[in-house]
Amino acid sequence: MIILNYAHPITAAQQEQIVALTGQHIDRLLDIPSQIDQQQPLLPQIVAMADAAGLSPQQWQSEAILVNLPALNFSAAALLAELHGRMGYFPPVLRIRPIAGSLPPRYEVAEILNLQVLRDEARTRRAQ
Repeated sequence: MIILNYAHPITAAQQEQIVALTGQHIDRLLDIPSQIDQQQPLLPQIVAMADAAGLSPQQWQSEAILVNLPALNFSAAALLAELHGRMGYFPPVLRIRPIAGSLPPRYEVAEILNLQVLRDEARTRRAQ
């Protein structure tokens, strides 16, 4: 699996948690900067973030890809739209949470959100 990390570095312990949750080996972990210039248009910056993964059109559509989204909400939303366009579906994303009571603060993988399943299930609620 390829992990596209647009947030804080993913630790060795978090990588182990990801492997345990997915049952898949991590082939590549790409740390991609996600800081934006708020004085410039957002969309070209988002396209550049996706391009920075260096994946071919075939890889976007056929590789197992897991995404750690940027923390900035509008960057995350725009990046999801860009990735959906390239992949043809919503990618699964990491949810990282603080470990309660840890000093200094540490973080763990809480879950992997399957956004495509979430979207598909939401479609069933449109007619209700």
